[in-house]
Amino acid sequence: MERKKRHKQKSTGKRFPRAAAIGLAFAVTGIAVCAAVYFINKDGRETPEEILVRYMALIGKQDYEEMYGMTDPENSAYKDKEAFIQRNSAIYEGIEAENIQVEIQENDGEKNAVMYEMSLDTAAGKIRFENEMHFTDTEDGYQILWHDGLIFPGLSDSDKVRIDAAPAVRGKLLDRNGRMLAGPGTASSVGIVPGKLVNEESALQQLSELLDTDPETIRNRLGAAWVKEDSFVPVKTIPKVSELDLMALEPDEKALQEKARQDALLAVPGVMITDTEVRTYPFGPAAGHLTGYVGNVTAEDLEEHAGEGYNENSVIGRSGLEGLFEKELKGRDGCSIYIEDKDGAQKSVLASRPVEHGRDITLTIDALLQESLYRQFQEDPGCSAAMDPYTGEVLALVSTPSFDSNEFILGLSDAQWNALNEEERKPLLNRFRQVWCPGSTFKPVIAAIGLKTGKVDPQEDFGNAGLSWQKDASWGDYFVTTLHAYEPVNMENALIYSDNIYFAKAALKIGAQTLEASLKELGFGEELPFEIMMPASQFSNTEHIESEIQLADSGYGQGQILVNPLHLASMYTAFCNGGNAVKPYLVRGEESGQDEAGEGVSAGNESGGDAVGENGLVENADDGKAAGPEFWLPGIFPADTAAQVLEGMKKAVNSPEGTGYAAHREDIVLAGKTGTAEIKASVEDTEGTEIGWFAVLTAEKEAGTPVLIVSMVENVKEIGGSGYVVNKDKIVLDEYLGGGQQ
Repeated sequence: MERKKRHKQKSTGKRFPRAAAIGLAFAVTGIAVCAAVYFINKDGRETPEEILVRYMALIGKQDYEEMYGMTDPENSAYKDKEAFIQRNSAIYEGIEAENIQVEIQENDGEKNAVMYEMSLDTAAGKIRFENEMHFTDTEDGYQILWHDGLIFPGLSDSDKVRIDAAPAVRGKLLDRNGRMLAGPGTASSVGIVPGKLVNEESALQQLSELLDTDPETIRNRLGAAWVKEDSFVPVKTIPKVSELDLMALEPDEKALQEKARQDALLAVPGVMITDTEVRTYPFGPAAGHLTGYVGNVTAEDLEEHAGEGYNENSVIGRSGLEGLFEKELKGRDGCSIYIEDKDGAQKSVLASRPVEHGRDITLTIDALLQESLYRQFQEDPGCSAAMDPYTGEVLALVSTPSFDSNEFILGLSDAQWNALNEEERKPLLNRFRQVWCPGSTFKPVIAAIGLKTGKVDPQEDFGNAGLSWQKDASWGDYFVTTLHAYEPVNMENALIYSDNIYFAKAALKIGAQTLEASLKELGFGEELPFEIMMPASQFSNTEHIESEIQLADSGYGQGQILVNPLHLASMYTAFCNGGNAVKPYLVRGEESGQDEAGEGVSAGNESGGDAVGENGLVENADDGKAAGPEFWLPGIFPADTAAQVLEGMKKAVNSPEGTGYAAHREDIVLAGKTGTAEIKASVEDTEGTEIGWFAVLTAEKEAGTPVLIVSMVENVKEIGGSGYVVNKDKIVLDEYLGGGQQ
């Protein structure tokens, strides 16, 4: 279309009257419309420029009826109001038009036209074009000569505006060996073909019982406006039955039950079962708290994440790593908006945005170790954290009992949801993200602090005080108790026999102020530098250790000491790294989340990760290979102190008198410490419960498969105390390190 030179070439015909050029801006719902200039008519009538701006503002209000009222229907392309409304609403709302801006360029009295530039944001990006609007001049004022080209230049009444979406593929969560923890999978969609239903009431009743779904819900789906006699109306997504599972020598009981249910469903006339793609979690409850799950977006999600590429068909990470790495995993849908002619040919592309698939995230997790730990502790309320003590790579994070993320994808019934929430063992509670009383697993930390500060001589014999002790009569009827009598009562033997009295005395020698300062240096009271946000460990419910008894109890991991399991594991790494505690990390290579560092995930929807270069590995500038671990707490203990404590921990596992002896091996040197923490509701509570711990690590850097495991189980008082945990971890170690040891 030929255009006059703006603001320079004069037209020779009638000009629209103007008195002044004034800046103008409108703000309307969802759309901002502005004009660079407009003109005020001397006779008080609304000018064409004002009409154009007002018309554009009405698009934002979706007031198509008022827009039609501004047109000259007799001389426009649409005389029928309903057809006009349908055409405009379908296009503007279909492309998600917003942020419309209009700049008036020139008026032409000869043509009764206003030339303008228009831009708008759409689902496929910004569209910008030049156009002109023509008017008729009537006694009642100017009216718009409307045609389809006012929506987009070149659009005719026989053309269609098409939108093609290219959905982004959500990234996968992979373990260190490429095993999928979360990714695409297949489920079975159970649906109804209405025209094939026989005895609808009976059929719906059978379906509701087999699918645990309310009959009214099914009836509402069948009554949707789009449903026809031959439509497939989805009712519920259920697990897909694997033929391999059914052909196994000992078929899985759940698979057999599911096959029987699907056979019963297919026996109902009108029911069909088809494959459908879903997010799947191959390791199920073994990694439930770690991976979390996704869910369909809600209206609240769309409002909260406006402009981030979500639509009503999107999913969003609800908890765990799905929420933590939502930004990296989700990607962004591609979209193309174009004009299609009456023959179905593409006429012109108005806007296009290429699809951006989500990133795969490769974790440091070893899925087989994760599964092994879950298998041993699945019936016990507790948790485990495993890591490579020499690099900081976190190998497993397990919370038990757990939930199966796949059930959230398929849709939990009210009964299932209530069962999860009301279960006494609290399967929804993520225990590795809590702090716990560490009991005797804290004794190596106290030993190292005593040596570092020079407050404790490791060779000093504290003397055999029997099985109960108090400092003096000022403690009233309070005594520290222990389980074994031995001689000499020095630090190494105290670690072997796990002597509470020795470490209560050691804490008193260290003193409250020195112990507080030392624990702060070990990260107490601060957030663990890790992708998943962990609660800070504490040494007191107040700012200080308030009494001698509290100080003494702190020496053997009681009192008000509370520690996060991964924090405890990180402190233990100092014993095998010359006094340097490594920084734990979860994501391998350069995929670690990047600029949202440190925020972690609590309820599930925060996202983050450490910046590149802070993921636990120092990159070598020459070849990109790992040059060594990154230390979170460098030089926290002198090297000789760390070595001396490590020797005591080795004997705690390898000496027959050691409390962790059940886990010892002949081929690999292990070191560790057991722990039993008493949990009482009050000082008067004489019953209470016990938490059982075992922290164990490969003590030599040359070990072919280095690992450090910290496991905790609640309520071990009647099942063997910490020995119960030791025996479970022994099985895990045998599976992970190879060769069942006698």
